[in-house]
Amino acid sequence: MAGRQSQGEAPPASQPARPAQGAGGKAEPKQRSTSVVILALMIAMLLAMLDNMIVGTAMPTIVGELGGLDHLSWVVTAYALATAASTPIWGKLGDMYGRKGVFLTSIAIFLGGSALSGMAQSMGELIGFRAVQGLGAGGLMVGVMAIIGDLVPPRERGRYQGIMAGVMAVAMIGGPLVGGTLTDHLGWRWIFYINLPLGAVALFAISAVLHLPKKRSEGRIDYTGAALLTVGITALVLITTWGGNEYAWGSAQILGLGALGVLALVAFVYVEQRVAEPVLPLHIFRNRNFTLVTAIGFLTGFVMFGSTTFLPLYQQTVQGASATNSGLLLLPMLLGMLVVSLVAGRVTTQTGKYKIFPIVGGFLIMAGMFLLSLMDTETTRFTSGVYMAVLGMGMGCLMQTTMLVAQNSVEMKDMGVGSSSATLFRTLGGSFGVAILGALFTSQVQDTMAERAGDQGAAVTSGSAQLDPASLPKLPAAIRDAYTHAVADGSHQVFLWGALISIAAFVAAWFVKEVPLRGAAKAADGDEAQADQPAPVAEPV
Repeated sequence: MAGRQSQGEAPPASQPARPAQGAGGKAEPKQRSTSVVILALMIAMLLAMLDNMIVGTAMPTIVGELGGLDHLSWVVTAYALATAASTPIWGKLGDMYGRKGVFLTSIAIFLGGSALSGMAQSMGELIGFRAVQGLGAGGLMVGVMAIIGDLVPPRERGRYQGIMAGVMAVAMIGGPLVGGTLTDHLGWRWIFYINLPLGAVALFAISAVLHLPKKRSEGRIDYTGAALLTVGITALVLITTWGGNEYAWGSAQILGLGALGVLALVAFVYVEQRVAEPVLPLHIFRNRNFTLVTAIGFLTGFVMFGSTTFLPLYQQTVQGASATNSGLLLLPMLLGMLVVSLVAGRVTTQTGKYKIFPIVGGFLIMAGMFLLSLMDTETTRFTSGVYMAVLGMGMGCLMQTTMLVAQNSVEMKDMGVGSSSATLFRTLGGSFGVAILGALFTSQVQDTMAERAGDQGAAVTSGSAQLDPASLPKLPAAIRDAYTHAVADGSHQVFLWGALISIAAFVAAWFVKEVPLRGAAKAADGDEAQADQPAPVAEPV
């Protein structure tokens, strides 16, 4: 018994067995209602993932109406900060007070922030309302994964989490297209209003069909730990957002934020070791698998967000793609991620084996980043598409498998904080990836411009290494040619360093221990498999 609990499962005694297939005629309705819940969870995940993708394409129109160009970046930063800072808190609240009520609250907050954002009359209001929206989005992402962890046995989670990876891919592909279409035909406010009917469907379905055990914790919320963690995460995100852009990396502002972040996190660790209900229980990191996949998730986020940030710039500047086409040119990567995620989920469900996927995923990401580093001014779109497909397949092996292993490595009572920790570290990895790889890109572009076009070339990129593709034809031919080569050189640095960093994920994957996933829909173990099913199930009202 003790050995099984240490593998991250709740004691079987606390898990009432699910009725056998056909018992009382309830198996089919339960399966049908669970499908309704999964569909609602997909909508919720789509809302959280789609939002930033949609907003980006509407920003020029928003600035044109509301003004406030100097505060433009805060429309995105406020959302990202609120999402990252609230993620672990939502997870802990779900563990303490019940998943369903907390998740419904996060949906309501997100929808409220969306409605307010659509009604904003100034840039300041929009930034504030985007923070409210981000606060709800943190609960959406954590709640989706934690509820899947409650509803679905570990053996079957891979299939559903593969579907969630597909939702992410759809958001990345469709976001810019939907954002542009809504802005052009209905106005920018509809990029926020569109969330309301979709969110209402998710809210109704979850309210009506999802039934989870109600909880009421006797412990108090760890307000001190939550505040310290929020300060630490906020400082880290601001460093990665402002460093090299708003302020120099060695400036007093960035160094001060670094010191504040370190002090807050050290104090957080001290507090968490002494409170009864820590917002982020440190004991979950004693599990080797959990620590390893959290680190792999951080590195995956680092590479994934770094690559998807700079690939469109390469495509638009070097390969001459339009802004819309550059999004469509990411299809090989995103389709590779989608297909492999679904395959990995199905294989995990049928065999119960998963260790091979982090290993193969780490290798494919490493190989894909290296292949992308070979691109230059002569690389064709077909060739770059093949390279992106390799990278996408690696992401497909890792994205949801790391979440699956993280959930399988914690007890059921810690499902929320386990899911939120995995999500948080992936988010932080993405922030660091964009910042660090962006600094490398900028430095290389400026060096190449100075080398190829002298002082005139250096002056063109002195303010920013990223020029508006629409302005490139207006530059002198020599400067334009130099900038094309500079972007290719900068992309080479980004992807080469991404490949080197991916080595760490590949090595870490070999040390993941394959702990058996219990519970299978078609298990041959009969009653034992049924006894291992989690207690909560979605039931029709």
